[in-house]
Amino acid sequence: MNFANKTAIELIADLRAHKISATELLEQTIAHAEHVAESYNPFSIKLYDRARAAAAEADKLLTEGLGGPLCGLPITIKESQWLAGVPTTNASRTQADVIPDETSAAVLRLEEAGAVIFAKTTCPEFCLTGTTSSELFGVTSNPWNAERTCGGSSGGAGAAVAAGAGTLSLGGDGGGSIRIPAAFCGIVGFKPSFKAVPREPCNPSWSTIVSYGPMARTVADARLMYSVVAANNDEYSYIDSLNVHAQHPLTLSGQKIIVSEDLGFAPIDDDVRMTFRRIVHLLKDAGAEIIYDHPHLPSSVIAWATSAHYDSWSFQKDKEAPLEGIEQGTRETLEFGASITEDEFNAAEEHREVIHNAYTSMFERNGSTTFITPTLGVEAFKHSRRHPKYVGSTRITNPWLDWVAFLYDANLTGMPACALPMGLGDEQLPLSIQVAGPRGNDAAVLDIAEQLESIIGWDNNPKDSLKEADDNASDQA
Repeated sequence: MNFANKTAIELIADLRAHKISATELLEQTIAHAEHVAESYNPFSIKLYDRARAAAAEADKLLTEGLGGPLCGLPITIKESQWLAGVPTTNASRTQADVIPDETSAAVLRLEEAGAVIFAKTTCPEFCLTGTTSSELFGVTSNPWNAERTCGGSSGGAGAAVAAGAGTLSLGGDGGGSIRIPAAFCGIVGFKPSFKAVPREPCNPSWSTIVSYGPMARTVADARLMYSVVAANNDEYSYIDSLNVHAQHPLTLSGQKIIVSEDLGFAPIDDDVRMTFRRIVHLLKDAGAEIIYDHPHLPSSVIAWATSAHYDSWSFQKDKEAPLEGIEQGTRETLEFGASITEDEFNAAEEHREVIHNAYTSMFERNGSTTFITPTLGVEAFKHSRRHPKYVGSTRITNPWLDWVAFLYDANLTGMPACALPMGLGDEQLPLSIQVAGPRGNDAAVLDIAEQLESIIGWDNNPKDSLKEADDNASDQA
């Protein structure tokens, strides 16, 4: 069977039907992961022996017709996510000896559902940048073009899924860290509503903006993973809502959809703009009512960067030598955080309510709960840069690296947002579209994203990784 081209849902069906065992699937996945690792370097830690034990246990359950919804499925998690007894370096040499004795609640849910974790994926040091390289793990490349970035900070997750090394990966998103690599690598990345997915125990920083969420090659697979890691809470019944929408999913016909191609200020390349307009026309043809509007806000980059970098420094500064052993780029980011005053931080935190109110007003005045924009205004750029030099005609400069302008607001407001591929740009690299909605509307966002996916008709196989694996399998047959 050509496992690398199958979806998670298809592989789970094969496991349940005993067309393949969990052990066989894992070994095939490991063989392909080794090929992918050599080409793109998406893995920080390989957990093959641990995974083999988990797969053997899954096979026992599957033989008896038991096991959870992910039973026997090989997946990956992010380097920064806690797994008891496994190093969690956060890609920093200063944390090379950190081994938690607890497992993050989201990761625990995955294992309880039967998922087989075979590796942790790379991230930049402390997950602070939108590209993925570190002195500890090296550079992670994009399966669409190995000279380009895979994005970050969940870059290893994006590269692994895009290259077929596992159908699902758990990412984390505090400022686009799921959606950036999803966009650059041509996959689906879903940042759930804040607190929809329980994270603790976990690294303490960015505690008010980070969401863990699925990275996959289809929206249906992302929904499946989300249904495992999400939990009802005092604010919203996320699981109950997913169950309701499974019976009555939203469709595009007659759906009011708010659309903005640049939020009124965001830099965007021409190929992204034109591709986005083409997708909006497809939405119209599918019967959606298109409403052109946006929250009428300036960029939120200052509010986001102030909150995020102050927060990062607040946890680092109490260490005995807070900047010792830190990479130069990380040092600059932390020093920027150290320069921010408490009053500036408090003002930025208060501004989050202004942003939230603007989005609430936008949804209410248009009678809609769906907002669609590009995910990024640019294709993946070369590894030699930590950010693009230009997006459109806008020069990207320090300290406000505003090249992910479409992404901050979902973190600052806690809204759900799903990135999915919308085509190829002028350099034959993936472009991405984002579906967002009010906080708590996760199931509706996934419904619309899946409808959008179906009318786009994306072929999400990079030109190299899966073809090479198929050729190697044919040669060995």
